[in-house]
Amino acid sequence: MEKQLKIYLTVLIGLLLSSCSGLKTTIAENGIEVSNNGINKKQSELIFDNTKSFPNNTQLSLALIKNGEIEFIGIEKTNDTIKLIENHKNVFEIGSITKVFTATLLSNFVNDQKLKLDDNIQDYLDFKINAENDITFKELANHTSGLPRVPSNLINQITGFDENNPFKHYNKEKLKDYLTKDVELNQEPGIKYEYSNLGSGILGFELASISKSSYESLLQEKIFTKYKMESSTSKRKNIQSELVKGLNPNGKTTPNWDFDVLAGAGAILSTVEDLSKFALAQFDKENNELTLTQKPTFRVDDNMQIGLGWHILNMENGRELIWHNGGTAGYTSSMGLDIENKNGIIILSNVSAYSEKMGNIDQLLFELIETLD
Repeated sequence: MEKQLKIYLTVLIGLLLSSCSGLKTTIAENGIEVSNNGINKKQSELIFDNTKSFPNNTQLSLALIKNGEIEFIGIEKTNDTIKLIENHKNVFEIGSITKVFTATLLSNFVNDQKLKLDDNIQDYLDFKINAENDITFKELANHTSGLPRVPSNLINQITGFDENNPFKHYNKEKLKDYLTKDVELNQEPGIKYEYSNLGSGILGFELASISKSSYESLLQEKIFTKYKMESSTSKRKNIQSELVKGLNPNGKTTPNWDFDVLAGAGAILSTVEDLSKFALAQFDKENNELTLTQKPTFRVDDNMQIGLGWHILNMENGRELIWHNGGTAGYTSSMGLDIENKNGIIILSNVSAYSEKMGNIDQLLFELIETLD
């Protein structure tokens, strides 16, 4: 789904609420329309340089957060020209940024004393996992469970693997069959970071099972309602706002992704307006539910640790960034927050994760965050 470490290393080595409605615009030398009271020239150039190679009909919806104040910027490429549009209320698939929300649900359960981070997930299941080692909830949330990226039975022996909608038919029965018969850990839990969609999917499934609810109901009750994220959902049928169509690498409309039991890995659809509300809440140091997700639980290397869901990056300017990205067949997203300075960048797009240029979205985020100093 996402090439987390590859993207992260590439970027590092190579290197509420205002509205866009009624913005006065001028044409910059680089061909992008720039706002007189929104983005500055440097930001305009960065956006143009990182999006000019995308196909027509590409949209980016951005939130620039500086000292807790938010500016929304929307762009669309049409007729080989990049122009400002208003799309901060439009819905995109956010892909693996979903994992941050799944981890936030876990934090909620911990704060409510329904479980502990170091509890064995086996103790909360009504079937036996066929593995010698115990796996904890923390290890599911920080990608140290030893579980592979995806389950081996995700690929149907008859129909194969549908990259345009890979998780649609993977249900509880298939997950249970995998865990009771075919599960293989790549290494002992708690020893090594290895990004796992499966692990996050199991976490979402198990939290829903413990609460005798659904993943969607938990999101709405515990997060979306609390932070007034009215346009966010894990069920596409529930979308109330306009859904931006996802594009394949050639700029053609591609199917949306559907999730069943592994929804916790990447099912959420949202807007930059909603994600900005969630971002502002992250700056509240009195919010125990969110601050718990930001605390390091495992050191990956000298430049990166991981909390619960969030990756914690040491930036070249000496600052710390909590970050996650996401990608599906028709969308790429990235979200990074400098908690100490209440700065952040959120980018949602309909750039395919299969595009050769999908890394531009992360690159743009890291370059824009530096302009907020």
